[in-house]
Amino acid sequence: MLTEPGAELLSALKRAFPSWECVCSDGGMELRSPRSGQYRPPRRTPSWQQLLTTMESSCKEHGVARGDVLPLRGLSDADLTFSAVQALDPYLKRRHLHTYSSGFIPQPVVRLTGRRADDGTLQSGFLTSFVNVSIVQPIKTVDEHVALVDSWIAVLSAIGLHARYLTIAGTLRTWTRREVGGITLRLVHGEMILGDAVLLWNTADPAFLASDIGSGLERIRWAVIRDEWTEVVYGRPLCATATAGTLDALRTATLIVGSGIAPAHRGPGSVARRLLRASATAVGTLGLSRVVRWAHDYWSLVCPLRLPWSEVCRIIETETYRRPL
Repeated sequence: MLTEPGAELLSALKRAFPSWECVCSDGGMELRSPRSGQYRPPRRTPSWQQLLTTMESSCKEHGVARGDVLPLRGLSDADLTFSAVQALDPYLKRRHLHTYSSGFIPQPVVRLTGRRADDGTLQSGFLTSFVNVSIVQPIKTVDEHVALVDSWIAVLSAIGLHARYLTIAGTLRTWTRREVGGITLRLVHGEMILGDAVLLWNTADPAFLASDIGSGLERIRWAVIRDEWTEVVYGRPLCATATAGTLDALRTATLIVGSGIAPAHRGPGSVARRLLRASATAVGTLGLSRVVRWAHDYWSLVCPLRLPWSEVCRIIETETYRRPL
């Protein structure tokens, strides 16, 4: 039972990282690793597959098994899967003794809440779809949660984001959303936010305790190589063919349509239709096959899509040209 979850979490962090400097003020905290030198990106840029393989192997070394990827079509109250932590919904929300999945999950998600500039374009670090690489797992104690945070730091170190540049920061105040409460801390590498480490529990019975620790694969690769955001995600050749907004729309539409979800007025297919309509003019003048094949290959690194790229391309073209541009 959690009596004072913030204080309990802080104590567990101090025990796990005794050499780290801890500064607390007005409910907030910052735990900083002893600094050593300045981060330098690797000479060779790791591929998406190399990152995924290294992260999965490192998780396995620390006792965290690979979990099954959830279907993109939402399993509960959401049209589309928007976070790997949804794998814990039966356990966290309904207090059942099972989950849809758990462990290290590289989960394709669709999320329309990314930060945007005044003109509506997505800011660097945000996409409408990405691979949410996370450790999501039921736990028994706060110390278990902190041990998983330590394991995730080892995973980050394995891909070159070493602990000596890390900061764990945030507020120790509890938040509540319907059946679930939690405390969210951020992992920061240098000045770049990598992701979150979230301690979660069921508000009616805090014995149902869980961890959600992770980030976006795209953001992690951005942190590793420190290149231009759009080039990290799409590659320089594609960046020269279309705007980031158009590429983002096609990338997300490929994931949705390739998962077997047709564009529609309502429900999960409405997201694909909305994105394609917003970019209709640009999409209509772009050769789709190259972009769709690229996006299809990317999503298939995590989990094979249900439809081949050629069928996805046909559906997207049909949707794009359904109305005069």
